[in-house]
Amino acid sequence: MAGGAAFFDLDRTLIRRSSALALAGSFRRRGLIGRRALARAGVSQLLFTTRGANHETVQRATENGLAVLRGLTPTTMRELVSDAMEPTLRPLVYREALELAAAHRERGEPVYVVSATLQEIVEPIAEELGLDGAVGTLCEVVDERYTGRPLRSCYGRTKAAAVRQLAARMGIDLSASTAYSDGHTDLPFLEAVGRPVAVNPDRELRRVATERGWPVLRFREALVPRRRVAGALRRRVG
Repeated sequence: MAGGAAFFDLDRTLIRRSSALALAGSFRRRGLIGRRALARAGVSQLLFTTRGANHETVQRATENGLAVLRGLTPTTMRELVSDAMEPTLRPLVYREALELAAAHRERGEPVYVVSATLQEIVEPIAEELGLDGAVGTLCEVVDERYTGRPLRSCYGRTKAAAVRQLAARMGIDLSASTAYSDGHTDLPFLEAVGRPVAVNPDRELRRVATERGWPVLRFREALVPRRRVAGALRRRVG
């Protein structure tokens, strides 16, 4: 018989902030994007993560963010994420989220990251954290380079549809599954499973969760303490 799974949103659910913004400095330092493109990406991602952002805002922010990728290769993106994992991304991971993920896996439930962030970002993050897979936004690739055109923007109803497709492919029972997210734009995603959970919710999601009796969790603890990160960076520089 099919069993359940756990699905975690990425930004402000599994990690403390926008993953794209966290990586923007690495892009700039490696000369992959210019200062103007970096600023534009920052504005887009800030709009995406703003509390109370509507679906139109999320769509516009996602499309603007993908436009910045035009000309880059998926291989370069994966390498950048891998290089940034220890110094930049791992310190942003919530310890509570990984502990919940471990508990799900101990019960035999696979754990997936599902995010509007680019597939080539969320997939390496899931791999590095020992999770079972990831579903993210897909950008068109022509001649091994991003065109900047979205093939699947993984938010709202599209995000829920992606989870249903994954469940059908992997034999997952969504009625026995759990989903975690921080924002009300993820309501279709949360409603796709039998056990929706609000994590660090925005005002609207908190209201909906209270009305429907959904659990509300507050993640606060970093997986890697700041002092340990600072010490590692000092040793590297030394």
